Amino acid sequence: MSTSGCPERGRRTRAKALTVVGSALAGGDCIDDVAVLQAGATPRLFDGVRAPSTVGTWLRSFTWAGVRQLDRVSRALLVRAWAAGLGPDLDDDLTIDIDSSIVETYGLAKQGGARFGYTGVRGYHPLVASLADTGELLHTRLRGGTAASGRGAATFVAETISRVRAAGARGDLTLRADAGFYAGAVVSACRRAGVAFSVTARKNTAIRKAIDAIPNDAWIPIPYWLDGGADVAETSYTAFAGTRHEVICRLLVRRVRPTPGSQLAMDVVFSHHAILTDRTGPLLEVEADHRRHAVVEHVIADLKHHAGLAHLPSGVFAANAA
Repeated sequence: MSTSGCPERGRRTRAKALTVVGSALAGGDCIDDVAVLQAGATPRLFDGVRAPSTVGTWLRSFTWAGVRQLDRVSRALLVRAWAAGLGPDLDDDLTIDIDSSIVETYGLAKQGGARFGYTGVRGYHPLVASLADTGELLHTRLRGGTAASGRGAATFVAETISRVRAAGARGDLTLRADAGFYAGAVVSACRRAGVAFSVTARKNTAIRKAIDAIPNDAWIPIPYWLDGGADVAETSYTAFAGTRHEVICRLLVRRVRPTPGSQLAMDVVFSHHAILTDRTGPLLEVEADHRRHAVVEHVIADLKHHAGLAHLPSGVFAANAA
């Protein structure tokens, strides 16, 4: 990794980086936790360990350009891991899930990007990409707490797809996302890369009109926990009309009847959930597969409780991103 523009990173960067990695492997989530690598018999496994103060200074010296260099390192790691047989079957068709999540921070000193977002929680709002087939983390990007779900999503999607292809995936790829990523730029990024997409559509006026135009005999009952509780139908839809991202594709719509005891408006007969997709295949199968996008929440939970998002320890944004 280049160390230009930051003298502190240029001095024995490898030892400092491996100290952070070793601490994380040992369960550390704070800068002070690197001290455990100097306790007891651990020096037999970890030599050249740096002190918490040294590691803290090193992390705080990062710029955003340095963080992006770390992205290249993690990309290379994915490529090498899959080449060693630690990934999926590279001939299989694979599904990528992208999502974002608010990560709450604590302490008055944590002002570097930690802001009150749309949930009313002060923290960060990172992007996460995972492989649905294995639950493997593919890519992450830290963002400030006020970032909208889709901010920077198009480039993030393009980078994630590029990583997966560089790692040797030869089968067809599908990208799934929720309504926070319903954007023309995200869809165009998938189309340029030859990747099928399945994105929950925001219920704007145009989507509501398309749903209302679906004839009654087009609805097909789907298996549900409550007999007769949900149906699905589809129609052709022109998304992002009048923009350079305009695309004609399938709009799949699931309608759900109110369940016993639920509190909805008195005039609500169904709640509707629309999916914009260019995927082929039977309606029921594609709609059901899109709902399995929820598995990405397991990856996010692991990141928050056992990995890099468990504790963002610094008041400096770039240090946390690194």
